[in-house]
Amino acid sequence: MDFIWILFAFVCGYTLRLIEMPPLIGYLFAGFFLHFIGVEPVPSLDTLADLGITLMLFTIGLKLNIRDLLKLEVWASSLSHMTLWTLLCGSLFLLLASLSIPYFTDLDLKAAALIGFALSFSSTVCIVKLLEESGEMKTRHGQLAIGVLVMQDIVAVLFLVAATGKIPSVWAFILIGLPFIRPLLNHMLMRAGHGELLPLAGFFLALGGYELFTLVGIKGDLGALVLGMMLSSHPKASELTKSLLSFKDLFLIGFFLSIGFTALPDLPMLGMAAVLAILIPLKYIMFFGIFTRLHLRGRTSYLCALALSNFSEFGLIVAYLCVDSGWLSKEWLVILALAVSLSFILTSIIYRSAHTLFLKHKVTIKRFESATPLASDIFVQPKDSEILVIGLGRVGKGAFKALHGLVGDNVWGMDADRSRIKKFQSKGMHVFYGDGEDADLWSNMDTHNIRLILLALPSMEDILNIAEQLHCAGYQGEIAAIARFPDEHDKLISGGIDKVFNFYTEAGLGFAEESLQLIQQQAGLTDRPT
Repeated sequence: MDFIWILFAFVCGYTLRLIEMPPLIGYLFAGFFLHFIGVEPVPSLDTLADLGITLMLFTIGLKLNIRDLLKLEVWASSLSHMTLWTLLCGSLFLLLASLSIPYFTDLDLKAAALIGFALSFSSTVCIVKLLEESGEMKTRHGQLAIGVLVMQDIVAVLFLVAATGKIPSVWAFILIGLPFIRPLLNHMLMRAGHGELLPLAGFFLALGGYELFTLVGIKGDLGALVLGMMLSSHPKASELTKSLLSFKDLFLIGFFLSIGFTALPDLPMLGMAAVLAILIPLKYIMFFGIFTRLHLRGRTSYLCALALSNFSEFGLIVAYLCVDSGWLSKEWLVILALAVSLSFILTSIIYRSAHTLFLKHKVTIKRFESATPLASDIFVQPKDSEILVIGLGRVGKGAFKALHGLVGDNVWGMDADRSRIKKFQSKGMHVFYGDGEDADLWSNMDTHNIRLILLALPSMEDILNIAEQLHCAGYQGEIAAIARFPDEHDKLISGGIDKVFNFYTEAGLGFAEESLQLIQQQAGLTDRPT
């Protein structure tokens, strides 16, 4: 990639970061600006974008439980929303055509329905980036959003088969045998170690799944997703995901840049894209209404609907097919590309304030809740808890075990990863599922006996959000947190944290103290009379 690409991507992303906006908005601006000044896209840009999407779907698979897709709230919400949205928007576009609105006048029933169908999808790339940056991939609403996106991807594959007439090869039946090679893949991954061979194994598996599915006439990205799902229960799945994180994020910059090169707009096209962007609140309302009717809690419905309220890059694929078939004019390709970009920007801006907005409108949102919540959404009250550890990753798990050795069963643990909680509960540990950023959880939990809450989370934003929720719920005890970087210390203290531990300093101190005990014990043995 030419230096000019890196220059503009960095400058625009860095500028947006300085004003506390998501860098991905800067990458979109960089793509449009480069296109505007006449810079030609290079083939390597599309290659990077494709690599980023393939790795992203592979890592989604590593975090996804296939049983989650079978839940009613996942498949029913996905299919019902797509159907209702397509019918409603198709009808609206035909109405605009009858009123002789520019660009809509040439639409017939098929074209109007296809545009509505294209806009029914939500962007996997945009949503996954938002959830990862906010540390919400494993939360209830995060897993629900991912499940909906995967269902949409499955519908997209079926549509492409029907629209292009490309029926999968007769060799596609060999994919049924993939579960039989799972032990071999597990063994290979276990023996890959912890160095550079581990991310290389991730590339091999992601691209191998892509190529295998492509060879048998099925969308390659689905292959990367399936290979990831096959390895989701592997002990090294989390480590593999982290080893691929930087590569995935870097390659996805190519995707956001490439959006700007879809087409160069004029002012009327920008106006039409803005008109389509006005439909985004309608998308939110429909998702929220469907989720709440399926007995999901108000907060889960609100956050998931907000994350899904954007347009997908898949809409551009549908537009290409329609233009090639003569159903749409070329201008629609530009309009949809702009609408997708605008939806990315709106979602990235609004979702950053999602939790603050929920606190302001909590009463109104909860009015739409069902009187009978799902069993998985019923809160657990920890008994006789004096210390609560939130976040049971490597650091939190170590802190929990150390505290349990000191105070016994008076320490409890909480995590937003259900599979992790089930694993710890099977070992008899006093842990329960919960999202610390969930205001409903704290308002329904009796915390007057809890003297200390330890926040062992990697994201400073998550820690500050939880601290805000605790103070709003009237928690009176102490709050301690882990800081990964020195510049986070003062921000956490000013955000209401009583004690901040530096991750690396405290780890070094503990290592030094335990090592010192070795020579003290040795000295004691030496001084002991024989």
